[in-house]
Parts: sequence; structure tokens; C-alpha cells
Amino acid sequence: MPITDLPQNLPDTSPDAESGVASGAALGAAIQRFAPPLPLAVAFSGGADSTALLLACAERWPGQVVAIHVHHGLQSAADAFVLQCEKTCAQHAVPLKICRVDARHAPGQSPEDAARQLRYATLIKAATEPWPAQGGVPMPAVRSLALAQHADDQVETLLLALSRGAGVAGLAAMPAQWSRAGLAWYRPLLDLPGQVLRDWLAARGQEWVEDPSNADARYTRNRIRAQLLPALHQAFPQFRATFARSSRHCAEAAELLQEMAQADLGAVGNPPRIAALQALSPARQANVLRHWLRSVHATTPSAAQLDQLLAQVGVCRTRGHRIHLKMGRGFVRRLGSVLDWYN
Repeated sequence: MPITDLPQNLPDTSPDAESGVASGAALGAAIQRFAPPLPLAVAFSGGADSTALLLACAERWPGQVVAIHVHHGLQSAADAFVLQCEKTCAQHAVPLKICRVDARHAPGQSPEDAARQLRYATLIKAATEPWPAQGGVPMPAVRSLALAQHADDQVETLLLALSRGAGVAGLAAMPAQWSRAGLAWYRPLLDLPGQVLRDWLAARGQEWVEDPSNADARYTRNRIRAQLLPALHQAFPQFRATFARSSRHCAEAAELLQEMAQADLGAVGNPPRIAALQALSPARQANVLRHWLRSVHATTPSAAQLDQLLAQVGVCRTRGHRIHLKMGRGFVRRLGSVLDWYN
């Protein structure tokens, strides 16, 4: 599809001056607080959010910023995204890698989850592989990677987690910084509403593309964006900041639970001893068993499955008591005095 057929955005070539100045100040402050190890790679879709992040970073650290575009091939507009990415990077002299992947999902896996996992793996591979020399000068290895999710994305993630009955780890939403595969990862725009980024781009006359799927009401996240966020803004104008504060509280609680789970697993053993589990409160039993299944066996039980396991552990008082339950993508069974997981 030619780039002219894509829903491009130049929503206002003469935006309100105050809006442009305010958005520039807000984005500038966020980038000033952002201090990643350099060189930095930016995950670049060609949309407004990643375009704003890429250009702001490239202006702050000239010659130290590169872009990575993951071509999922999931929609007809994907080739036009590539054209827009190439155009923007050429205009601003930013090195760009285009990574074409097959994002088809496995049976039983959600398309969104499959695309997300493949995207992260592709970003890691592209960032850590050598980059072409620039002007005859070898490019140093990329040390950090930035993603362009903003405050509205964070609220959407929190509301999705609430709708699914998530615990504190899910309600912690998206972290602003973490480490993975030898890279430092950042989301430096989480304090900014998405409109700030669009206002900044419009004030500069900078083009971006809209993903047509963002208007598809079949996706829950899109319904949240179109229906809930405007209502929340009208009822609670500061909702982005207060929701973010709640997510930070949940992140702290999740960290404490993780520390307790690690200590308790050391005490009950791996595999867990049933008698040692019974000495813990039900809440600590659930916490350590969930941690054991995730960290040792890379599986996550449903709330109903974990409740069944806790009930069986609580009444396991005789030598002949049998435990055999579906748990995540496998089974938990009793083997003598311990619990065992297999698939």
C-alpha cells in the first residue's frame, strides 16, 4: 500500500501556540530526566508515540540513537509503516533496522501475546547484533532500549488488569525501567499523556502514521481508550497521576511478596515439603507455591487451581492422602513428603 493510502496524521499544521510550547516543555522535561546508557535503541513503529520518543532522543544525543522497526506482517498496512519509518529516519539521520518476522500464534496462544513475545525477542536480537558503521566509524554496541508507552497506555494496562482480576503484580502495570538480555530497558514517557506527544509533533509539522487496528472496537484496549478515558478525564481530571501512584504502591507490594516468596521457598525446600508448607499461613502458602511454579517450572496456575492445591495441602495429614491436580500447563502431585510438578 502506498504511504498516501495510510491514515497519516498531520492533524493541525498550525496548532495552538500555547499547546505546542506546553507539550515541548513537558516532553523536554521527561527526556532530561531520562539518562540511559548510550548508545540507545528506540523501538520505532512509525506511530506518534514512538516518533516523538525517537526524535526527542536523537536531538538530545546526536549520533548515539538508532531505531528498530519490527514488521509483524499482521495487517495490510504493515509495509506502509516501513516506508514511514524509513522516511523519518532518513530525514533525521537515524540508523534504522527493519526486522521482518512471522507473528502467527501457536494453538491456544493469543495473537497479542504471540506478537508481543516475538517483538521483544526481535528487539533484543536487533539491538545486540552489530550495526553498520556510520561515516566510516564503527557503531558501538547498543546498551539500552527505549519503548514509547505513555500515561494513557499505563492507565489502559491497569484497567485491563482490574477487569481480569489481577493481583498486585498485574496492577503494578508497566515498569519504567528493568534489565533483560544484558540491556537496560526504559519507558521514559509514562508520565506524559499521549496528546502531549501528538501536540509536540504537530507543532513541528512532523508526520506519523496511525495503526488502523487502533480504531477496532473489538479490542478491549481500544474500547477503554475511546470510551473510558474520556469519561475518567471528565470525572477525575488527575486520574493519570493518581492511577500511576496506585500502580507504584502495587509494585512495592509485589516486590515485598517476591522477597517473602524467595525466603519461604528456601525454608520449605525445592520441591516444597508439605509439612513445612502447612506451618505457613494460607496467604504465604499461596505466595510461595505460585513463586515455585513460576520460577522453577515456568508455569502460572489459575486462581481456582491454586485454591484447590491449598485445600489439598491443608488436609494432607495421612500417609495415603493423594494429591494430583492440574496446575498451569502441567500437574502437581504428591511424592511422599513433597509436592512435585510435571507435564
